[in-house]
Amino acid sequence: MARLKRLLAPCIAASLFAATLQAHAEQRTLRVYNWFDYITPQTLTDYQKDSGVKLVYDIFDTNEALEAKLLTGNSGYDVVVPSNVFLAKQIEAGVFQPLDRSKLPNWQHLDPALMKLIEANDPGNKFAVPYMYGTILIGFNPEKVKAALGENAPVDSWDLIFKPENIAKLKQCGVALLDSPSEILPLALQHLGLPPNSDKPEDYKKAEALMLKIRPSITYFHSSKYMADIANGDICVAVGYSGSFSQAANRAKEANNGVQVDMRLPKEGAPIWFDMLAIPKNAANAEDAHGFINYLLRPEVIAPISDFVGYPNPNKDATDKVSPAIRNNPNLYPTAEAMTKLYTLKPLPRDAERARTRAWTRIKSGT
Repeated sequence: MARLKRLLAPCIAASLFAATLQAHAEQRTLRVYNWFDYITPQTLTDYQKDSGVKLVYDIFDTNEALEAKLLTGNSGYDVVVPSNVFLAKQIEAGVFQPLDRSKLPNWQHLDPALMKLIEANDPGNKFAVPYMYGTILIGFNPEKVKAALGENAPVDSWDLIFKPENIAKLKQCGVALLDSPSEILPLALQHLGLPPNSDKPEDYKKAEALMLKIRPSITYFHSSKYMADIANGDICVAVGYSGSFSQAANRAKEANNGVQVDMRLPKEGAPIWFDMLAIPKNAANAEDAHGFINYLLRPEVIAPISDFVGYPNPNKDATDKVSPAIRNNPNLYPTAEAMTKLYTLKPLPRDAERARTRAWTRIKSGT
């Protein structure tokens, strides 16, 4: 009997060790909350193979949706992707944990000039890493816009949207705007000659009045639906994120449906934004969260994502690996001259934020 126990002991120990390893592997689950259609499926597959970590990957399509989860104090995610202006508010609210730079050796690939810009929202770059950046601009169907407005349609100007006589002629072929007061109302303010980041509640009444004039010509507000609709020819103009129109153009080509999608960065200027990788304060797996972020900082990993999503990335050592069709497109990678007219969005004081929210509610309802 004692001999049998001695024979069985190594087997039992091995079984216990295997069970421990299996339990540990099951515990290594990483939960990521990212924007709709914002990474290649291959990236997710490769990360899981490379790390051995099980990935739970969910999507959202507005900053407001993400913020609602974060402000509950228990988002359930280990990595989230807020835009820079929302990041600033969320840092102030204490919802993120500081990054451990020792676990991010690929930080060295980030562009110092862009990191300096981001310090306006994240002083010292303590809480987040930039993932992609871009602008808000106009995407359009050249054939349908020409039919509605003629050869000289102002596709390179916000006049296309905010002049009632222009957008009224586009109503017949469909116009979509982002469902995001923090991104659309600054454009209205800019068009009125007011500061895009105005902190005066009365300015939002003026922006509301302008929006209500064009509201009858807006088909819908949505922050992701427009991508498929413009690729299918269901709408002819949209105000959206720069890379989304690159994706839409590719989808139309793949479908061979005869639809052409083009885009313009308006000459008057536009918001520039950064989508940031951050770790919630209550993340269950901060260790693998750092590992995932570090993985995305590899130049050979992030470049194919830029090709897929149509956005520039902040990785200085990845630029030459991005498709020339993207890196040489001034509507996606703004020129030095265009950069002088771009502006970052900033958090608003509480009274201005309330005024903006009320204005947006009235604009969407059309009353």
